[in-house]
Amino acid sequence: MRNAWAIGGLFVIALLFLLREARSLLVPVVIALMLAFVLTPAVRRLRRHGIPETLGAALLVGALLGTGGTVAALLAEPAAQWWERAPRALGSVLSRIDRWRGEFPGLRSGSGRAQGAVEATDSVKARLASEGVALTGSLLTEGVRFTLSAASTVILLYFLLASEHWLLSRCLEVLPARPRLRAVVLGGLRAVQRDLSRYVLTLSLINLGVGLATALALSLLDLPNPGLWGVAAALLNFIPYIGPWVAAAALALAGAMTDAQGLQLLLPAAAFLSIHALESNLVSPWLIGSRLAINPLSVFLSVLLWAWLWGLAGALIAVPLLICLRCVCRRNRKLRVIALYLSASSRPCASLRSLLGPGRSLPKVPG
Repeated sequence: MRNAWAIGGLFVIALLFLLREARSLLVPVVIALMLAFVLTPAVRRLRRHGIPETLGAALLVGALLGTGGTVAALLAEPAAQWWERAPRALGSVLSRIDRWRGEFPGLRSGSGRAQGAVEATDSVKARLASEGVALTGSLLTEGVRFTLSAASTVILLYFLLASEHWLLSRCLEVLPARPRLRAVVLGGLRAVQRDLSRYVLTLSLINLGVGLATALALSLLDLPNPGLWGVAAALLNFIPYIGPWVAAAALALAGAMTDAQGLQLLLPAAAFLSIHALESNLVSPWLIGSRLAINPLSVFLSVLLWAWLWGLAGALIAVPLLICLRCVCRRNRKLRVIALYLSASSRPCASLRSLLGPGRSLPKVPG
């Protein structure tokens, strides 16, 4: 028994490191599969109206590329402006930090601590100036890698959508000739497609509202290029827990790059956090509902795991993968206990005393 547990543990560890090392190959495949599950119902509806799968897949992929290209073209100029403004604005932020440090008695320029802080600031400035070329080269390398991965994802997505009926029929043919088994597998795939499509569509609408509200709030605060920050907030809000705090930190840095003074520097970040709090506590629970809701602890652990394995792409697909896993576990008797832990139940939990049964009391802890 111990040998079996040890072998299983070693297999899990080896699988995790294999997934991490093969992320450049697996990330486009997994993202394409997730998008295929989301868009397959739309292709099926188009086929019912007489549009072939190949044409329907081309229309959907073209619509995605057109929407993404339009948004990127609209945001290219504001992003370039912020990029050109960043070195000068960063120097202004560091100078402002120097002034704030001088207002505290223990950090004034006469003390050794202040002298060390000044030297650290100067070293940061010198490093930014000397490593600008290396930073640009690394960004270009990552840009090329992202372009290749995105192109692979789009091509694979088209083939998956165009051959969905053929792939599904072949998968059912390789199963044993038992109608009940094939019906269970087909029902499970349809359930995954339905739940994943509903979740992604609902979350996209929610994040669209978050982006619009953020852009409106930032325009009222006179932050430059509020549309750029609205799109960034909407995209980062797809990553549970981590994304909103990254957006808030970026907005705090953007506020520090403006001419605002005092606590006004934190107004952009505070406005976004207020919008996010309203969305996460009221809007999302009401729109997503208990059927698609996932246990928050499972979501957090999944985001941590997949972010460690695949970075930003893993954090983006962490929740869709949880939804797929829950759909599979619900249709397998041996795995239903896992689905119980993954689901967010709206019923109140029973007390520990009631779970022990009548006539039994809670055990006393010594000491």
